[in-house]
Amino acid sequence: MDDFEKILSECRNAVERYVNFKISSKADADDILQEVYLSAYQNIDTLKDKTCFRAWIIGIARNKCNDYFRERAKNFEIPLEAMSGSVLVSGRCGIIETSTVQETLELLGNNDKQILYLYYFKELPQSEIAKRLGIPLGTVKSRLHNAKVNFKDKYPYPPRVLKGEKHMKKLPEYMPEYKLEKYDKEPFSIKWEELMGWFLVPKLGEKVSWAMYDYPEKKRTEYTDMEVVGKAEVHGVEGVEIISIEHEPMGFNAIDGSKQAERRFVAQLTDTHSRLLAESHSENGIKKYYTFLDGDIFNNNWGFGEDNCGNETNIEPKGDIIRIGSEIKTADKSFLLDIVGRYIVSINNQTYDTICLMDIETYNPGVASEQFINKNGRTILWRRFNRDDWAFDHYKQKWTEKLPENERITINGETYVHWYDCITDYIL
Repeated sequence: MDDFEKILSECRNAVERYVNFKISSKADADDILQEVYLSAYQNIDTLKDKTCFRAWIIGIARNKCNDYFRERAKNFEIPLEAMSGSVLVSGRCGIIETSTVQETLELLGNNDKQILYLYYFKELPQSEIAKRLGIPLGTVKSRLHNAKVNFKDKYPYPPRVLKGEKHMKKLPEYMPEYKLEKYDKEPFSIKWEELMGWFLVPKLGEKVSWAMYDYPEKKRTEYTDMEVVGKAEVHGVEGVEIISIEHEPMGFNAIDGSKQAERRFVAQLTDTHSRLLAESHSENGIKKYYTFLDGDIFNNNWGFGEDNCGNETNIEPKGDIIRIGSEIKTADKSFLLDIVGRYIVSINNQTYDTICLMDIETYNPGVASEQFINKNGRTILWRRFNRDDWAFDHYKQKWTEKLPENERITINGETYVHWYDCITDYIL
């Protein structure tokens, strides 16, 4: 028993991360973990090479999770309310076509609705749909083809073709002037599906360009093009693959000193969270991979939230952060992400009704941010602040000395100084 506990302790965190990523219910995940540990203990003698224990026990966990889904699939039912047009076209076709899509779906039979829901909304691979419905893969392919044809026949508008559309919009060299006005109305709740700090929604067909602008010069320092290029899977957890091209990256983001850094991510969007699962890049001719099972090596660079649960997608005021002007006070909590007010943002000759989502030291001690998000769940403006002593050993200056002209806020009595802003091509 002691030997088993010792080798289990070395990879217990990886097993728990794997199961918690696969199973959304905490209670069910805990039950599965107990089954995994019991099965591993009972069958440890079958493992000839103990150095393979980590891969072996994760294999057990994968099988237990698959058993869980197969059991649920026996009583699988489609939540028809999830077939609303607003869900299916969110971030793709826009609100104008919402009712038309929903009306078209209502004209379809239940089999067509079911297969379209699983494939497009749940983004399940056809092999998984076959498992869940207990039908052959060939039947899934046939039903999906027929459902697409039936939907196309009943949809009243032809497909929209955009000719000459540029792949990415060019972001300006200098930050556009903007104005922030506190709005006295109550903040609204939002469905915010962007990856925290990356501004991209991890869904098929999504892409975004965004740039950083240092203050007080307001000059662009680097910009990034990102695009979802297909479905992907990491350690049995399904998501999408993203290509990220960072142009003119600053020193800490550069790879091999290049003026263009390419990374590939795998990310996952659930009903409650948006999160990264893996990152890869080439360095000195070597392709490097990091995944959510790699612990702090991954989480400290790419993770967000407790055990890399990701950022919440259903955002509403919690009362954890209270802001009056530039004075901010917080609850005594380790994870602070909260709506602090409603603001009108005027930028690039457009006006947006937004909520201000503040993040205080959730990713990096001494760092706070303001993120102004509209009712569509898209970032209009992102602003970073550094605590006065942040990275003092590196910069050898306090930020009030380094950037004396920049805006300041006070958080629990500590001074924070504005450093840079980010905008995306959403506002262009």
